[in-house]
Amino acid sequence: MTDFAHQVQALRPQLLRYARNQLRNDAWAEDAVSETLLAALEKPQSYAGSAQLKTWLIGVLKHKVIDQIRRHRREISTTSDDEDREDLDDLLFKADGHWQETPADWGHPAAALGQRQFFEVLEACMEHLPGQQGRVFLMREWLELDTDEICKETGVSATNLFVLLHRARLRLRECLQIHWFAEARTPARL
Repeated sequence: MTDFAHQVQALRPQLLRYARNQLRNDAWAEDAVSETLLAALEKPQSYAGSAQLKTWLIGVLKHKVIDQIRRHRREISTTSDDEDREDLDDLLFKADGHWQETPADWGHPAAALGQRQFFEVLEACMEHLPGQQGRVFLMREWLELDTDEICKETGVSATNLFVLLHRARLRLRECLQIHWFAEARTPARL
């Protein structure tokens, strides 16, 4: 096995973790990563070396994840996960649009971004997003798909997409508030 092949294989666990976060299905994630590794190993000359190998492989993996979403779109539930839950807006905001409770000061979020634990908590919070909210949030923020593409792949209207994204962001904010930015500033296990 060549040095390039060893480097590619060494990144497999990180790629698999990324794909699992995107697809929320182990088999689909495994397929996307396998296709990524195969593409990289079949055409190593495609890697020009202008970016880190991991960055390049994640770029390839993004396309493979999108392919998996397209391939399995019929299997992805398009029903709302919030049917039996109270509206999150009502829980967090007053009728006049102000916060029910003023959120705690988050300090300097830029400093927190540099901490690995923050990303672990953020990832755990994303894993707890309800199915459809999690899917569209990851499609928008991680895969950087535009509204039309997400609507086409999920079968939701643009209006519903914006509601799902809004709710996902509120849930992430609430989860981070509880598990990271709490006054004690000690990350809690989810």
